[in-house]
Amino acid sequence: MTATMRPPASACPACAAAPAAVAVAAQAPQEAQIALSLPTIHCAACINKIEKALNAHPGVISARVNLTLKRASIAAEPEVTAEDMRTLVERLGYEAHELDPGTLSSTATDRAGRALLMRLAVAGFAAMNVMLLSVSVWSGAEGPTRDLFHWISAAIALPAIAFSGQPFFANAWAALRNRQLNMDVPITLAIALAVVTSVWETSLSGEHAYFDAALALTFFLLAGRYLDHRTRAAARSAAEELTALEVPRAIRLKPDGTEETVPVAALAAGDLLRVRPGGRMPVDGEITEGTSEIDRSLLTGETVPVFAGPGQAVSAGEVNLTGPLTLRATAVGTETSLHRMADLVAVAESGRSRYTPLADRAARLYAPGVHILSALSFLGWYLATWDMRTALNIAAAVLIITCPCALGLAVPAVTTAASGRLFRRGMLIKHETALERLAQVETVIFDKTGTLTAGTPEPENLDQLDRADIALALALARGSAHPLAQAIERAALAAGIVAAEVSDLTEVPGYGTKGLHQGHEVRLGRASWVGATPSDKTATFLKREGKPAIAITFADRLREGAEEAVTALQASGKQVYLISGDSAPAVEALAQRLGIGKWMAEALPADKAARIAALADDGRHVLMVGDGLNDTAALTAAHVSISPASALDAARVASDIVLLGGDLSPIADALRTAKSATRRITENFRLATLYNIIAVPLAMAGLCSPLIAALAMSASSITVSLNALRLR
Repeated sequence: MTATMRPPASACPACAAAPAAVAVAAQAPQEAQIALSLPTIHCAACINKIEKALNAHPGVISARVNLTLKRASIAAEPEVTAEDMRTLVERLGYEAHELDPGTLSSTATDRAGRALLMRLAVAGFAAMNVMLLSVSVWSGAEGPTRDLFHWISAAIALPAIAFSGQPFFANAWAALRNRQLNMDVPITLAIALAVVTSVWETSLSGEHAYFDAALALTFFLLAGRYLDHRTRAAARSAAEELTALEVPRAIRLKPDGTEETVPVAALAAGDLLRVRPGGRMPVDGEITEGTSEIDRSLLTGETVPVFAGPGQAVSAGEVNLTGPLTLRATAVGTETSLHRMADLVAVAESGRSRYTPLADRAARLYAPGVHILSALSFLGWYLATWDMRTALNIAAAVLIITCPCALGLAVPAVTTAASGRLFRRGMLIKHETALERLAQVETVIFDKTGTLTAGTPEPENLDQLDRADIALALALARGSAHPLAQAIERAALAAGIVAAEVSDLTEVPGYGTKGLHQGHEVRLGRASWVGATPSDKTATFLKREGKPAIAITFADRLREGAEEAVTALQASGKQVYLISGDSAPAVEALAQRLGIGKWMAEALPADKAARIAALADDGRHVLMVGDGLNDTAALTAAHVSISPASALDAARVASDIVLLGGDLSPIADALRTAKSATRRITENFRLATLYNIIAVPLAMAGLCSPLIAALAMSASSITVSLNALRLR
């Protein structure tokens, strides 16, 4: 066997040092990056107070608070945990929630935005320098002096344009490679014409060069593109903020009952997890052990904590307040309700209306049209003057001034701005055409229980009923997700009632639940279904076979913002209806309280859908606002539909927009915003059309230089974007 020869240690100092360096690096402590959401901070004093406390904490290397983002970024030693930082901030009297720094990194760095901004800065700096050199030429410099200034301008402009114009050049090349034309093809051709013409003029000691025009064109085009990027970033950042609420780590229970902290990515459905007081739910799941109160404010806007106990479903992002909970994961990662909500926000960026295909078709026609007009201008002027320079300049000006950027921005800029505004008001747009349909609404239909009312009714007369009747009602109530049934279940369990034995339990949507008890049919539901006399209050009825029906009455409160929403809608000329499956006296009382003149009581799911269909046949565009299983058909039939976040899954799936908070007042603002968005889109089309009607003939007539054309075209794009931003 041949021995392996090794060089002496002194032969390669670098090689010898490498293992030591690796060992030192491996032993070097890595900084922990912690991000906290601070939704309640509001001034510089808050920043100073929190930063001072965080930086004074042992192990914290640095801490910075951003008031605009309402976020703290902390660099700390590995032993410092996010829970330590969150507890410290809450002791100061501020609300704090852990965010995932990895998820937020894309927002923080915003590579595309930074790249555009850097190219914009280079183009602007180069343009200013070339314009300073051009002043001497404009002032009368001649001969070698003028040529020197032109060559210096070329030395500045050529590399600056090569760097700054890459977004346009890359897109144009990609389109041409696929034998297609897009907006960046005429832009690239115009820049290239300006540069080639300028170099040619300079090489011939010509009087004019257009390096300043080429740089100014690049600068203003980048300015318009960056403005569009920032407009769209509003919707993206909202989605990323939601996703960042997902907890990065979780406590998983091993089969022997011991705890282990693992990344959320390592979790699977069926895992048992421990969530301590103050912790955020890492996944969707069902509580298997423990009782507590849950804060759902960041997801639903509900400020009142809700009771949580075994068997109750919880969602990722909700905060456990008072007691330790054990839950079984039912959905993890991208399947959680929080993550799905974040995905829905992205719809705002791709919203398409009836105007979008029009803009797309116009843009497709523009690309070949621009080149044809430019070629005709060149040919006409060359034949008229036999001057190549003049013909090239006018052809370049036509290419630049007829760019359809303003037309391309007309729809997406408005859609993104409007969707971002509605999201900040607590409305999540699920469907891409919902915004356009919302603008057409003249009639609004509200459901009652769970929509206009808080959906948390409390039984008034359970203490007056026999315990056996309550036990039977409890058993039947467990078969329904209706708010009245859930209220009976909560109240009966709180009173220590044990459910009776009921078999063949069946829910009949719109009516109630039924089953067999000791061989006899029992029902819990609406008065007409069980054969009872309707109550003048909100009520459900328990009916045993052969015995009189027993009324269980409820008290419910109005949902926050209900009165404001109805008043604002009526003031704006909208017709408001109230349609409910509740009894006539209860529905009438609520309608009178809210000032709603048209109402329908004891409506079945088919009745609600039929009423909407009848209104549609009359040419009405109906907005349906509902939350229950019996509202699903109506939500689907309506022109556009809204469901509260507290609604049943079926209702949320059927709706076009989800109202994240408990406040109904944003509904009226949503209709105003949608109408404003439609006006802005129309205005943008008119602006873009008017611009082209005026600018194109001027350019073809030789009245616009390439620089003036660049300024005019960029001004039109920026005007369209700024007009869209008025919605924010």
